[in-house]
Amino acid sequence: MGTLGKAIYSLGSMVRATGKALDRVGNRLQGSSHIEEHLSRHRTLMNIFDKAPVVDKDVFVAPGATVIGDVHVGRNSSIWYGCVLRGDVNSISVGSGTNIQDNSLVHVAKSNISQKVLPTIIGNNVTVGHSAVVHGCTIEDEAFIGMGATLLDGVHVEKHAMVAAGSLVKQNTRIPSGEELALIYLSFIAIRPSKFLVYYHYTEKVWAGNPAKFLRKLTDEEIAFIAQSATNYCNLARVHAAENSKSFDEIEFEKMLRKKYAKRDEEYDSMIGVVRETPPELVLPDNILPEKAAKSIVQ
Repeated sequence: MGTLGKAIYSLGSMVRATGKALDRVGNRLQGSSHIEEHLSRHRTLMNIFDKAPVVDKDVFVAPGATVIGDVHVGRNSSIWYGCVLRGDVNSISVGSGTNIQDNSLVHVAKSNISQKVLPTIIGNNVTVGHSAVVHGCTIEDEAFIGMGATLLDGVHVEKHAMVAAGSLVKQNTRIPSGEELALIYLSFIAIRPSKFLVYYHYTEKVWAGNPAKFLRKLTDEEIAFIAQSATNYCNLARVHAAENSKSFDEIEFEKMLRKKYAKRDEEYDSMIGVVRETPPELVLPDNILPEKAAKSIVQ
């Protein structure tokens, strides 16, 4: 830092100190009615020990998410609101195009009882649904982890495999490619002190229970859905990233536009010959709204 830089830095420090002093004076003048404001210490990216997160410039990390320590996140991936990726006692690797959805937790294990080192490795184009827990696991490319699923230490999910919502996958389970593991919810027809009587709504072979067990093979449509889900979230992440990067003036301008166009009467406009076009700021990409894309194809 040169002489000019040091002078500017010193000036900035004095201005900040003056602001703090004025804030204290204002608090005293307000007396018991004042409300003291505290700055949030939350950091989206946080070092731990000597480890720092390595996040590609195209990754969307939502406000309120936390990425800590030895974590690598690849291009076009997204870490959504309320997520925690904690790479403290081991490492976390997230590939490209992967989405880890709201309130999910990804952690690691230093080692298991057999002294096997258990980092968490998540491949490319993986979908991890809302509120999932992934702990010391390996998830290969284009796998799908449903909402609220829990994957315990040593679980290995192969490519194109699916873990259904709410499933609990016990330690060291390997889920082969193209299979679905599920927690099956049973319908109770009677409750007795000693046991439950249950019946199933399925005619094909089903493995049920918690911990989760093999349910069935995935169809080609479901495998295609896994890849499409990852693509959809890549596109949606760009929209959220753009929204979060807007300035105060841009946000206020869009509020004015929405208020103006929310009350338009197209029939009245046509009668008086007024043609209104939706501003580009209010138009989402076609791939964000599937029904919009379908209409444009039909036309």
